[in-house]
Amino acid sequence: MVSGEQLGPQSGRPRLAVVVPALNEAHEHGILRTLEALHAQEDDDFDLVVVDNGSTDGTPDVVRKAIANWGRPRWHLVTEDQKGTGAAADTGMRAAIGLGAELLARTDADCLPPPTWTSAVRAAFTSGDELVAGRLVPRDDDLPVSRFQQGVLSFALWASSTFGKVRPGNQDEGYLGPYVMTPGCNMAITASLYERAGGFPRTRIEDLHEDRALVNAVRRLTTRYGEHRAVWVRASTRRVHAWGLVRTLGWYADHRYRPEVVDIR
Repeated sequence: MVSGEQLGPQSGRPRLAVVVPALNEAHEHGILRTLEALHAQEDDDFDLVVVDNGSTDGTPDVVRKAIANWGRPRWHLVTEDQKGTGAAADTGMRAAIGLGAELLARTDADCLPPPTWTSAVRAAFTSGDELVAGRLVPRDDDLPVSRFQQGVLSFALWASSTFGKVRPGNQDEGYLGPYVMTPGCNMAITASLYERAGGFPRTRIEDLHEDRALVNAVRRLTTRYGEHRAVWVRASTRRVHAWGLVRTLGWYADHRYRPEVVDIR
């Protein structure tokens, strides 16, 4: 591991912060698994900001205990009472900028970054891109996923990305470059571009996909963004299990499917 954990950010490197919004993730396959994955990063020269978004199940206690047990002075827990992944993520990003972060990465409390994730994020920025779009691989440790289902889920992600490129809402003369699907649970952006773009809209997930809104704001400012396949995380499949593939695709396609409960647990 990089030796900067106890001494602060390594001199000469841009300061990196990881932001993790969380809501009721104290269960067996929740926030602790994500924190374990981040604790195991090969390059651990990063700050962490976990944003509790009004959990009622003890999620903040899980985070505090992990920070204390592992001795992570650069890991922080903040709260955001306004419901919504947009509001929580924006609070975390701005808290990270307040810590001095120049590079911001986000994953979610139901995702598992591999040990190479933070180093891959740093490497992606050396390409010149100011916004990094990662890719998702289905988790198979929380819910049973067969090879066939993995293939279907991979197809669903491809279909969502392809639809995004031709979706009328992503077409505008003011955009400088093409649409790139950038999942909020696996993306990174420079602090400068984040502020210039206005950040994640402080909205509820039921109303707006905050990651799509941020990407489209970035597209009005620069063409320095792109997909980076080396930046990947394992993402939960619980929505697909709860709603089915067709309804899940409908949800991501402009909320054509609107379930009563979006925050699946």
